[in-house]
Formats: sequence, structure tokens, C-alpha cells
Amino acid sequence: MRVVCSRRMVTTMMVLVLMGGLATRAAANDRVVIRKETVDGVAYGVWGDAVSTPSPTLFILAGTIDGTLGSAYFRQCGNELADLGYLLVSIDLPCHGTQVVDGKPAGLGGWSHRVGNDEDIVAEANHRLSKVLDDLIETGQTDPDRVVAAGTSRGGFIAIHFAAHDSRVRCAAGFAPVTHLAALSEFRDRQEHPLVAKLSLISQAEKLAGRPVWIITGDRDERVGTHHAIELAGRLSAVAKERDIPSNVELHVMSEPRGHTTPRGASKLAADWISRQLEERNPESSR
Repeated sequence: MRVVCSRRMVTTMMVLVLMGGLATRAAANDRVVIRKETVDGVAYGVWGDAVSTPSPTLFILAGTIDGTLGSAYFRQCGNELADLGYLLVSIDLPCHGTQVVDGKPAGLGGWSHRVGNDEDIVAEANHRLSKVLDDLIETGQTDPDRVVAAGTSRGGFIAIHFAAHDSRVRCAAGFAPVTHLAALSEFRDRQEHPLVAKLSLISQAEKLAGRPVWIITGDRDERVGTHHAIELAGRLSAVAKERDIPSNVELHVMSEPRGHTTPRGASKLAADWISRQLEERNPESSR
């Protein structure tokens, strides 16, 4: 396991991030969110340049399709990766956008409500994400050997779960990710519910061990719990050690006085890491 702890980003890196941000914003002006649907009715959105050949694809998750793909903040490393030819894809998370049920709570409150009723929100999201990936590959939009999942907070939670669920996802990145639902205030009255423990990302350690997983968190994230992210990385490393394989987990704990947010410079770090993962596994297909 590689752990990187830093009190601040060096000046040269910040300059590169700022320059990269300006270039991304300029390129992003020509890109729009395009809504699509699989043959069996699963809605998804794409953002990026028009593709004529199967492209590397980043599933980027945060809340709703438009709220994620339409936001430079929630696109995260997708801003840099889109300039490298990646197609960005998103879905509405459970209890968000089209997934809100009339008369039922939305957002994380909806997650708590559904889990309290023994509904596996992760399995439902994984099912839709795999259906979307099937469609992307079958329609020639996505290179099946270069698929990545990433997300912010609750989106990071679902993205890493998706990587555990679908082996076609080569690597996963979480930005200030939820790793344990019981840490959330919305689950204060559900902490002892069996499904809460089952849906913890630590419960996926056996499936994720040895798979490339990248996590960044602020050192004062009381919303999702900095220590939970550290615990997850430690567990992934421990299982990999038991199997005598490289852990391939990288954890960044960075000084972040703002609390629950993505530390500055995270998107560039993640984009570089993702590029390395796919290049190392597919050297002949790198662009």
C-alpha cells in the first residue's frame, strides 16, 4: 500500500493544476451532456468528444447525471481525462434524479430509508451500471479493456462498489468517499442494521484486494470519517499481504481544513494515476 500524507501542495504542482484547469475549461465549452438509454431502459449520460472508435471510459458518479457531468467539480479527474480522449459516463444514483420515488425521501435520507426496509441500494446501482457498460461496449463507444470508475463522496462509495462487482472495471478512485454508511448522520438510527455492515466497502476487501484502488481524503473529514478511509486502505493492504500479492491501493491523506471536500490538486493526481494504471495494463493501446 502506498500512503501519501502532505500538509500542502508544492507551488509548482499548483501552477500545473491551475494551467490544466484553464485548458480543461476551454475544451469543456465544446462538450455537452448527452442523455442516452440502454435497450432495456436504463438511463445514462455521456460527456466528452465524439468518438469514432471504442474509447477509454470513466464512470464518474456523484448524484444525478446532469449534476455530475455538468459540474467541473464533480467531474473531478474526468476534466483532465476527457482531454486525453476518455468518454465520461454517469447515472443517477439511488434516490437521486430519476431514481427518486414519489412520496419517499431523496438523497442520503432516501438511502437510509431504503436500507431500513432491507433494500440493497448498492446491488440495484451495480445492476444499472453493468447494463450501461454492456451497452457502451456493444455500441462501440467503450474500449472494454480501459474502463475506470470514480466518484465523489457517495459517488465514490458506489464507484468502488462497482469495481468490486464488475471485473471489467480496471481501477477505481474515490474522492472524499463514503466508505461506511454508519458514519453518516442520515444513518444514525440504522447503525445496527445488518445491511449497513454488509454494504460497508470493507466488506468488499476480498474482491478488491490486489485491484488498483486510489483514495484521497482530507485529514478533518468528519462527515464521512477520515479514519474510515484509512481503515479501508489498511484492510485492502492486509488481504493482499495474506495472499502474497501487491495491494495496488494508494491512499492520500491531505491537510484540508474545509472538512468534507476534495483536497486541492486531487483531480490531477487521480488522472495521472489512472493513466498509469491503464497504460501499464494496455501498453499497446495507449494514446
